[in-house]
Amino acid sequence: MAVTTRPATVFEDVRTMVGPKRPDANVCWCLSYRLSSSKENRELAAEARGEKVRELMEQGPPGVLAYDEQGEVVGWAAVHPRADTSFATNRRIPHVDDLDVWSIWCIRVRPGHRKQGISHALLSGAVDLAREQRAPAVEGYPVDNRGEKVDLTMAYVGTKALFEAAGFTQAAETTSTLAGFPRVLMRLDLR
Repeated sequence: MAVTTRPATVFEDVRTMVGPKRPDANVCWCLSYRLSSSKENRELAAEARGEKVRELMEQGPPGVLAYDEQGEVVGWAAVHPRADTSFATNRRIPHVDDLDVWSIWCIRVRPGHRKQGISHALLSGAVDLAREQRAPAVEGYPVDNRGEKVDLTMAYVGTKALFEAAGFTQAAETTSTLAGFPRVLMRLDLR
């Protein structure tokens, strides 16, 4: 399947990928890491979460979207400067250096479109967006599942193998785990 990736500038397409089926439902909206405080993340509920995403989109694309040949949105990847995310203060995921790196923390493909290489296109599109914004480097914090199956609800962080295929290298171990797997810090220098 041929897909194209573009900066996420269309709110309805972002809603399709990360919003709830019911507007009053409390779902992530991919805000859990984007908000710098866990208190704000807990306090935002239902429709307020979508409005927060709309507000953040006014500051620039919060990630990239993948579209199929018919123009249907089929994937999402969140990417943003680490300084504006909870990764800036996360004690379990270290900072390798003082570069103003960008973080990639969510890669999501719609059901019915998986196993077609869309995750690879999304990761590449996220790197391209960071590069266009003059990021010196980009990081991801995937699980090191060593080829074992990862529960789909926890696969959003990606796998070490996915990041390696995109040219990232492991820059550090972390003390973070997800779905029983250790997370590693993967880095791609863009300078």
